[in-house]
Amino acid sequence: MLSAKPHSTPVSSMYTDIRATVANDFQAVNAFIVEQLKSNVDLIESIGHYIIGAGGKRMRPIMVLLSARACGSDHPDAIRLAAVIEFIHTATLLHDDVVDMSVMRRGRPTANAEWNNPSSVLVGDFIYSRAFQVLVSIGRADIMQIIADATNTIAEGEVLQLLNKHRTDISEADYMRVIGDKTAVLFSAAARCGALIAGAPAARSVALERAGTHLGLAFQLVDDALDYDGNADELGKNVGDDLAEGKPTLPLIYALQHCSPDDAELLRQCIRDGNNERLDEVLRIIGDSGALEYTRQRAREHARLACEQLQVLPGSPYRDALLRMCESSVARVN
Repeated sequence: MLSAKPHSTPVSSMYTDIRATVANDFQAVNAFIVEQLKSNVDLIESIGHYIIGAGGKRMRPIMVLLSARACGSDHPDAIRLAAVIEFIHTATLLHDDVVDMSVMRRGRPTANAEWNNPSSVLVGDFIYSRAFQVLVSIGRADIMQIIADATNTIAEGEVLQLLNKHRTDISEADYMRVIGDKTAVLFSAAARCGALIAGAPAARSVALERAGTHLGLAFQLVDDALDYDGNADELGKNVGDDLAEGKPTLPLIYALQHCSPDDAELLRQCIRDGNNERLDEVLRIIGDSGALEYTRQRAREHARLACEQLQVLPGSPYRDALLRMCESSVARVN
């Protein structure tokens, strides 16, 4: 379960320990990804390797590996399935950066900034299609259905987020629906499919699916809090990017409901205009309202619920790593 106090181990070390639990599998996934990025079109390989090479925590493919192992399986299809999940995530990043007109991700220029928007979109399409080619080779209709449904839900979530941009009347429930669709659903699919590959009983696969959902929500909630009090070098993007894009995330939504009328009008203006020129004032309002602590508290609640679901698994280093993943998701600070 989550500890009452922040974990004394640095978050980077926690991620290293988690990956180490499935180190050989993780290396096999990376090698398989490189192999599957081969193309007769040089630009596809260049952009594919560029964004994959940027690294990242790789939490979603690790979720597949840990779920399969925690359910007692070392089935080789878990490697391919983990790559499928990472490909889908990578394709969404390529498309997101175009939609959001982002220029930095993971501490370096986005693919669309390094090349151009059309190239990013089309290579994203290639990576999506390669994911489904690999999925077909696995030959599991049940897993294919889950991944297809998840991919469709992600697309709906992205469109819903686009429609919500610059709106000042978005509720917390509206926000939670967006992050559930665009973020949590892939964590959920990764966890459940790992269990299915392992041939786990229905109760375990459902519990892992729920754990993945709660973990994904916790992770995104913390990400959105960090956008207003994180370190740009550690975040890999600029503080205040969500505000500049007009995204009404939970820190803004909560602050709007718990600040003075004058401050609320300033926040509404910044959301409508989609700029962070008055970021210092926005940060003051968010800080004074308690929005960041509220957002993190909601994240901790979801991490706790994820841990509760994981209790259905038998004790093992893999279950322990899944529990640490829940803890690390909310241990990130500025």
